[in-house]
Amino acid sequence: MKTFDKILVGLDLTEMDQTILKNVKELCTLLDIKKWYFVHVSKDLTLPKDITDKYPDLLAPLDESIKNSLEKEIKEAGLEEENYEILIKEGNPVETMLRWSKIKDVDLLIMGRKIELKGSGSLAKDLALKSPTSILFIPEGFSIKPIRNIVVPIDFSDYSHTTLEVALSLANKSGGKVTCYHIYDVPAGYSKTGKSYEEFSQIMLENAKKDCNKLAQKFNLSNMTCEYNLRKDKHESQYVMELAKELQADLIIMGSRGRTDSSAILLGSVAERLVQVNNIIPTLILKKKGESLGFFEALFKL
Repeated sequence: MKTFDKILVGLDLTEMDQTILKNVKELCTLLDIKKWYFVHVSKDLTLPKDITDKYPDLLAPLDESIKNSLEKEIKEAGLEEENYEILIKEGNPVETMLRWSKIKDVDLLIMGRKIELKGSGSLAKDLALKSPTSILFIPEGFSIKPIRNIVVPIDFSDYSHTTLEVALSLANKSGGKVTCYHIYDVPAGYSKTGKSYEEFSQIMLENAKKDCNKLAQKFNLSNMTCEYNLRKDKHESQYVMELAKELQADLIIMGSRGRTDSSAILLGSVAERLVQVNNIIPTLILKKKGESLGFFEALFKL
């Protein structure tokens, strides 16, 4: 089972922090987390010299002031007894978060997904694309509740196996249910087989059901729930969102890659689009740790 021993959480001193921290508190009961890193990145931690000269007692150094504010937020969320470290850093938010993810060798990033609060949410999207580790997005205003329904898009690749393993572990601890979701296509050259579109779509469906049965046998699941859908005129991410809403899912878990694995830094097309269109359901994008390491080496020349 994939473990999340060390987790890095991005905080920005907005209302989003309370949503993240309360959900983090819930995660403490589900994951055996050994270390938390709460990180705030500011583009500039210095005040203009004219201000500091004129008002020398205005406030403590900005980094200390931010740290004190975050400590208060963490305490109010009931996390003061957890093993954590607060990091106040200066620089480009994306590059700084990525750098410290590598320095601390974390297993998971947690970021807020804003809707109406100040901030475009572009930081979260960029991190999803470039992060060398798994990342969890928590939507703005998400209400704390037990994880009862988990939706797992699968294509029966190795990534699907890892994703399902994580989902089942979380579901067992929370008393929840996992629904696998496979979206299939009819191959472009189906007519050369002499079969109609409808006939070949049925062939693809039956093949998917066989793959699902194999997956159920691997995990020793006698009643694994798997939904199927023939993709027609929409992107796969839209189908995923429609089912997640219908099932009132508390969490979506999917791998960053599918059958067409790649060493490129970008996410697979379905995961990437899902990050863009989903701002209402918490989403965990699983990555093989270090899969974007080449990006780090090029960016930071370490």
